[in-house]
Amino acid sequence: MSIALVILAAGKGTRMNSDLPKVLHPIAHTPMLVHAMRAGAALAPEKTVVVAGHGAEEVAKAATEEDENAVVVMQEEQLGTAHAVDQAREALNGFSGDVVVLYGDTPFLQADTLERMVSARQTHDLVILGFEAADPARYGRLVMQGDTLERIVEYKDASDEERAITFCNSGLMACDAETLFSLISEVGNDNAAQEYYLTDVVEIARRRGLKVTAVACDEAQTMGVNSRAELAAADAVFQARARAELLELGVTMMAPETVYLAADTVIGRDTVIEPNVVFGPGVTVESGATIRAFSHLEGCHVSRGSVVGPYARLRPGAELAENTRVGNFVEIKNAEIAEGAKVNHLSYIGDASVGAATNIGAGTITCNYDGVMKHRTEIGENVFIGSNTMLVAPVRVGNGAMTATGTVVTRDVEADALAVARAKQENKPGYARKLFEMLKAKKARRGKGA
Repeated sequence: MSIALVILAAGKGTRMNSDLPKVLHPIAHTPMLVHAMRAGAALAPEKTVVVAGHGAEEVAKAATEEDENAVVVMQEEQLGTAHAVDQAREALNGFSGDVVVLYGDTPFLQADTLERMVSARQTHDLVILGFEAADPARYGRLVMQGDTLERIVEYKDASDEERAITFCNSGLMACDAETLFSLISEVGNDNAAQEYYLTDVVEIARRRGLKVTAVACDEAQTMGVNSRAELAAADAVFQARARAELLELGVTMMAPETVYLAADTVIGRDTVIEPNVVFGPGVTVESGATIRAFSHLEGCHVSRGSVVGPYARLRPGAELAENTRVGNFVEIKNAEIAEGAKVNHLSYIGDASVGAATNIGAGTITCNYDGVMKHRTEIGENVFIGSNTMLVAPVRVGNGAMTATGTVVTRDVEADALAVARAKQENKPGYARKLFEMLKAKKARRGKGA
């Protein structure tokens, strides 16, 4: 059976108090909408339709960056969830298969849950996703008779017996496309908010004699986000899960609660992560590496046996080969550090390549930006770059070469050569004492003037 996803992402999220559309607020550096799309992707959908409203242009950009085939449709007026799903009708015209309705602010759905919903569709016309709520007060109750969902009852309308039910509605559902849009056509808005509620399709389906059931999942999977506090809580849930998975896979974290992971962080076993490390998007760390305390990594690749930090920053495009060393207060950006090379202290290496077994001395800077364009520095193998060297790109340093401490390199250095480029030192006897006396006298005059 073909699958189409309809992801509702039109809400403004007033309680977020933000100009950013609610579904684009990130969890683990990834928008909630993208989390939902990735969960749905486990079903290998033939079509994905995102229903946008507030901030539609930004929502569409995020959706199509994640899936270039995603179709974004507009809900010009937010008239309820049934109305939102109905906006996908034209985009799914001619589609023959099941529609799975997801929410863009529900980022924790698991693939197996969606697969169980689709599986239940083999024997039922409409499938609702439910969960056992620890505190069910604000949720609609799913009234079951065996495996049949008889009705959904909102708390305000529920009897005491129905309020005792803890099996609650998540709002997600799966249904044959033709049947779903037929049911939605009968949904009315005779309610206090004058909105068209998707949950009403259950009652309409039962009236038609259709088979309706509910599939259960953990409550955490249905966690929605409507405020900054809930966003922080959701992020904490993600981090706890991600850390637990890494520990299970054989990664050592000395203080797991202090490590912040991105949704796509990949770390190999026997890697050691010290406290207070932040992983931004796009980081892969191979097995047996060490990431020392207070380092920040983003868009980079760290190979086996490498040591990074403490207090190091790896920016996008940083590629560290095996057994490299990147030490304290070092920044690497868009640069390849070859096997066994060392950049240990207080250096910036940007738009560069560093050859195997090369040593970069403390305070070295690749001067890659001329105010308009970026330029590249190429450093060969077995090179010794002296402390406080300035490499003014574009420039090349050949294999086996050396730069003297404090050198400003403005032209290529051939292999095995020593580059020295600094002003001659002059010592002027007595000048320090005279200068200090002059400065003190100047300060005293200013004081009298005040």
